[in-house]
Amino acid sequence: MKRALFPGSFDPITNGHFDIIKRGIKLFDEVVVAIGINAEKKYMFSLEERKAFIEGTFKDEPKVKVVTYKGLTIDFCKEIDAEFILRGLRNPADFEFEKAIAHTNRKLSKIETVFLLTASRTSFISSSIVRDVIRNNGDYTVLVPESVRVNR
Repeated sequence: MKRALFPGSFDPITNGHFDIIKRGIKLFDEVVVAIGINAEKKYMFSLEERKAFIEGTFKDEPKVKVVTYKGLTIDFCKEIDAEFILRGLRNPADFEFEKAIAHTNRKLSKIETVFLLTASRTSFISSSIVRDVIRNNGDYTVLVPESVRVNR
């Protein structure tokens, strides 16, 4: 089975994340969406809310699993037998940042990182932009999947 881990904080999941996951399930037998737990970070949405948003978005997709994890992503990949890390790239800055992580992961393990370019219609969306729109009472609904709009 080709299993890919798609790690992130997903605070909240955006239409950009949705696009990468939907395209990832065409490439892999299973995509494990892994919400990283970082005690140092301050989140807008609780871990339970973030998990529920993703589970609601992919409730009818058996190839998508949603989990939480702590520690190094490559250690968690080994734990769940994932040979690939799936990442989305929006712009050159994302590429430079993700490239350094991918090289480090390859040095420490045999796990390959697979990059997908975000769709042009979602390439401007980030969770931090969505949070800022929400904080300022803007219309965030066009930036996130239905499960976030309904359950917020």
